[in-house]
Amino acid sequence: MHCRASHQWSGNAVAPTTGLTGGGGVNRDYPLTYCTNIHPGETWADVRRNLEDHGLQVKRLCSPAQAFPLGLRLSARAAFELDEAEIHRFANWCGEHDCHVLTLNGFPYGSFHGTAVKQNVYLPDWRDPLRVSYTKRLADIAVQWTPNHRPISISTVPVAFRAGFEPAHWTIVRTHLFDVAAHLARIRERGGPLIRLAIEPEPCCVVERTDEAVALFERMAFPEPLAAHVGLCFDCCHQAVEFEEPADCLAKLASASIPIAKVQVSSALRARGKAVAALLQFDEPTYLHQAVVLLRNGELRRFTDLPGLARWLQEGEPPEECRVHFHVPIFLEELGGIGTTRFFLEACLPRLPSGTPLEVETYSFGALPPAMRLDSLGHSIARELNWVRETLDAAHSRH
Repeated sequence: MHCRASHQWSGNAVAPTTGLTGGGGVNRDYPLTYCTNIHPGETWADVRRNLEDHGLQVKRLCSPAQAFPLGLRLSARAAFELDEAEIHRFANWCGEHDCHVLTLNGFPYGSFHGTAVKQNVYLPDWRDPLRVSYTKRLADIAVQWTPNHRPISISTVPVAFRAGFEPAHWTIVRTHLFDVAAHLARIRERGGPLIRLAIEPEPCCVVERTDEAVALFERMAFPEPLAAHVGLCFDCCHQAVEFEEPADCLAKLASASIPIAKVQVSSALRARGKAVAALLQFDEPTYLHQAVVLLRNGELRRFTDLPGLARWLQEGEPPEECRVHFHVPIFLEELGGIGTTRFFLEACLPRLPSGTPLEVETYSFGALPPAMRLDSLGHSIARELNWVRETLDAAHSRH
């Protein structure tokens, strides 16, 4: 399924010129891309090859005549491999292929495919100076790939994995976050682009629910001008797994004046009653698949990974519903007879402020059972991007 040629993609060389027209002629523009963390590879050579093999295919399918934004995942290895000459060559490559970098994924520091990632994905976390140096390096690279008028974001871990985090650790976390925010502010003061660190809440981490995100910003109390350089990466899969409601989340963030630097458009698994046991087929050795169970009394019970859920189900307590952190193609309402949280996206996307960057993030495509991979990778990504546009078109045409 190809993206419709009539769609205009935001992110042209001078300024976004195309948006979605809703009722009353209101123009709504949402820069839209996908995250390249779906492609295996840790080196800069891997990143370039994936863009040539997959990124350009998606551009041909979705944006043949318009500029195409990129959501790049750069591991620490790739970031520190880059020298000035290669940074300049890639800037030229973007110009040649009518692409630009919209956002960087600075969440996974090391290997992200083909090995047991699990909770190591959060390491080094914000207690470790390695996280600071890596994030600063990403910012220094982003400066050279981003026109000064265009904001860019760098998503990052939600402070740390919850297990083992102590209240005493907040002091060093605050020091490190202030260090990076100050670095971003200095870039801006020197005439560079506005770069936002985008903290990404996730189940079983120090910051997982929206209330905890608000509490983090209250605790940090970033002063001006640092506050302009720290925001949130709102991952729809994660908040759906937490049984949160999009309208409530967005209202709380707006009330606390927390900027949404980008939204990761992603969908989780969902099952009810006896069907919850079918979720266990998605247990696999690479990623952490946190599970949250809604009990019949309305309480939530959390499990770090699917084996923990399996042990609990053996005890025989009947769940009302369970949601699992496993990023599945967003256009699917069900997968192999299992439900998804696509409904969360359908409720969330139309409520986002105009201009909010959107990044489809279905990195676990390769971890799906083979029979459930409905399309080739490139066509699946294109179909996801098209679904986002169609969903926004439909929502805004009703208003």
